[in-house]
Amino acid sequence: MFDLAVAGLEHVFVPANLLFLFIGVFAGIVFGALPGLTATMGLALLVPFTFTMAPTAGLIMLAGIYVGAMYGDAVPAILINTPGTPAAIATSFDGFPLSQKGMAQHGLVAAAVASSFGSLVANIVLLTAAPPLAAASLKFGPPEYFWLGVFGLTIIATLSTGSVLKGFLAGALGLLLSTIGMAPIGGDVRLTFGHPEMQAGIELIVALIGFFCLPEILGSVIGKRQAKYSSENAKPELSVVWEVMRDLFKKPVLMFRSAFIGTVVGFAPGAGGNIASMVSYNEACRWDKNPEEFGKGTIKGVAASEAANSAMAPGSLVPLLTLGIPGSPPAAVILGALMLHGMRPGGELFTVHGQVVYAFMMALLVAAFFVTIIGCFGSFVFSRIINIPSRFLAPVIIFMTVLGSYAIRNNMLDVWIMLIFGVVGFISNKLKFHPAPIVLGLILGPFVEEGLVQSMLAGHATGSVVHYMVFRPISIVLITLSLLSALWPIYASWKHKRKQRREGCACNIEEGVKNA
Repeated sequence: MFDLAVAGLEHVFVPANLLFLFIGVFAGIVFGALPGLTATMGLALLVPFTFTMAPTAGLIMLAGIYVGAMYGDAVPAILINTPGTPAAIATSFDGFPLSQKGMAQHGLVAAAVASSFGSLVANIVLLTAAPPLAAASLKFGPPEYFWLGVFGLTIIATLSTGSVLKGFLAGALGLLLSTIGMAPIGGDVRLTFGHPEMQAGIELIVALIGFFCLPEILGSVIGKRQAKYSSENAKPELSVVWEVMRDLFKKPVLMFRSAFIGTVVGFAPGAGGNIASMVSYNEACRWDKNPEEFGKGTIKGVAASEAANSAMAPGSLVPLLTLGIPGSPPAAVILGALMLHGMRPGGELFTVHGQVVYAFMMALLVAAFFVTIIGCFGSFVFSRIINIPSRFLAPVIIFMTVLGSYAIRNNMLDVWIMLIFGVVGFISNKLKFHPAPIVLGLILGPFVEEGLVQSMLAGHATGSVVHYMVFRPISIVLITLSLLSALWPIYASWKHKRKQRREGCACNIEEGVKNA
């Protein structure tokens, strides 16, 4: 294996291949940064260009696109509160507040460094432990996906900065929205209101643009909040790059934990970076000494999200390369590219086409370094965007949101849905309802519904639904994590009140001594 890895690295450092890799990373960042253009779309559009290339060069370029897109989605999330892809939802929670403080460059550099770190850790795992992880991924069945969705829903308590009740109400609304369209099991058509176009359900990118981006635009135009898009303090400096790097390297537990979560979620087929980033953000907030900093602009939140969603990318390739099971939509496109070049994933892939496969995996590793370079230098350009007055920037952003919403399915109905969600998001912000739980419910709804229905059908066939859903090793672990996650806010609240009482008693004693 070591010899093949070295040979693969030599292929990557061939000047032409290295150029293709750099072009792929840059193109991936562009696709990730534009709302509506995802890593999946970028890979699908550029796969035909690899037909005339050698298999090694073509796969190296695709590796660059995949890794680049995992960072690119953080750029609009940080600058204009619009996640470029669903995987960057959690990035916007602290990234955009950093921009509002005039610290956009801090957020962009943190995203680049964390993305590279997460990708590096996951690639090392991919190179060394792919077979056992692939075997573990086969253990995921309908009950595991159901409990994974339930575990994700418990994160709502963390995302609810104000009232937990409001958070769960918003999450319930998201679950209701996820049922629109054709049922995954049975094919029943629900809540389409006579529009055949809605049978495919609500497109997640459309919901993201509506709930996250448009409310900020409306707040800027209606409320004349110029500071949302302009800050005199937002002057990019080279010292910021070193400052952020030093700060993140002083937090190895945060970085490794986030990368580990992203890798584990990645090798569960179909889970995706949106779940990885949410779970990682939740755990970072839960175990931090100052959880109140999250959601108000801290690079720890950005790093937790980006390290996890970038680690998910190589993690999703574990079941793909070893078993032929794509762990994410972009991995499915790479599966198609492999087969078009005459390579069938599985055992023979590593024996017959070992050099090409290891060149692809080493390209993922090298691409992580390119992300750091492009991201850090690009932060000097990107961070200046918020200095543009909102009267100029808002029309451009509105045009991009409309174009991005339409481009996903070439459907004008998606544009209207995006506009409706924008108005709903604006009103919900005024009522202190954060849009994150709504989007989380929309993401996890299909996981929960499909896992529950399939589990019930399989449970009836085996004789006991409860035994089938509960008494499985991975299910037991996920149920335990769900209970801990749900009860943690109660424990944290009790601990906080106890600390306040102690401080109050100490103050009273001190005041009594002074009076005496």
